[in-house]
Amino acid sequence: MENKTQHQQHTTSHSGESQMAVTTYVKPKPARLGIAKIILLVFLAFVYGLSGAALFFVIEQSGNASTINSGVNITTITTEGEAIAKAVEKVSPSVVSIVANGTSTRSGESSSSWWFGGDDTRTYQTSSAGTGVIISSDGYIITNKHVIGENTTSVAVVTKDGTEYDDVKVIGRDPLNDIAFLKINNVSGLPAAEFGDSASVPVGSRVIAIGNALGEYQNTVTSGIVSGTGRTITARIDSNSTETLTNLLQTDAAINSGNSGGPLVTLDGKVIGINTAIIEDAQGIGFSIPTNETKGVMTSVLKHGKVERAYIGVRYVTLTKAVAKENSLSVSEGAYVKGDSSGPAIVSGSPADKAGLKDGDIITAVNGIALSSSIQLSSLTSMMAPGDKVTLTVLRGSDTLTIIVELGVYQ
Repeated sequence: MENKTQHQQHTTSHSGESQMAVTTYVKPKPARLGIAKIILLVFLAFVYGLSGAALFFVIEQSGNASTINSGVNITTITTEGEAIAKAVEKVSPSVVSIVANGTSTRSGESSSSWWFGGDDTRTYQTSSAGTGVIISSDGYIITNKHVIGENTTSVAVVTKDGTEYDDVKVIGRDPLNDIAFLKINNVSGLPAAEFGDSASVPVGSRVIAIGNALGEYQNTVTSGIVSGTGRTITARIDSNSTETLTNLLQTDAAINSGNSGGPLVTLDGKVIGINTAIIEDAQGIGFSIPTNETKGVMTSVLKHGKVERAYIGVRYVTLTKAVAKENSLSVSEGAYVKGDSSGPAIVSGSPADKAGLKDGDIITAVNGIALSSSIQLSSLTSMMAPGDKVTLTVLRGSDTLTIIVELGVYQ
């Protein structure tokens, strides 16, 4: 009898050594068959042939279904990719790179100043890179306040097509948010971005971040989703100061150093956030200032050429069930007007004072929009400009009042 062997190798892990499993196949010797056996074999072959054909048909149909489903997935991905590309094409011309030059002072500890009591304070030249968004054709730009520091002496702006502008003025900084405004002088026809309603974008929505990544890679595009809303963080402005930012959008779209001041964009090409901060020791946790929080100040800048923030002049606590229970209040949503260690509930001479608001009032709605943990008083007033009149729904004891307040300018 003739034997033939075939070896099949299989590697496994066992004490760091390779094991070889060998399968031996033996070729049978041909045998003579009788007529009855031949007829039986023909019959079995016929039956098995039908079974094989049926099985092939099932597999083929399954394969076709997989191909169809695969096609649907590819179409979906392609459509989303095309939407991202179109949104980027629409917004990118409005995204600029910013280089801010300034000075910084630092006290040294040289031996001469220690021995002789001299002042070893030194002045250093600084330079920082960030991103901005053009908001008007005549050169107004929104960016982050921490991009344009207090000691900034000059600013350069570079547009997507490589045009550099050196005649740039710092218009001002928002006193209560990480927002600042620039103006390129003597220009016209610049592409302004379209701003959307940041409050209407639900968690899970696809968004795009565009910015001057690392101050080197201009108009870098990343994408992700809105991971959360209403976030509060304490952000480091510089080595000596921090700022508490509230009602932020959270996103997992990659935001790198240099992206500060750049836009967070929806798939329809509308800016719904200004990227501002990341958590350094985490992955995919970035924050963006909702555009609704900037619209009031933006309106002031475009109309009057200066930063003016609207305010009512009250100190308040955003109500929760716990706060309501602690203070024996009848409602658990709204703005509970209450003084604290920093001052009285009603700022003297403020719009709230003039309108007759009192300590202990609960503001439940602004212009008919109910307040809640996600819709706060400061967020609604941020959308308005000084001089606007707002209608407040106020709960005072068991009475519901309607109070009209003309917003003032935050000082």
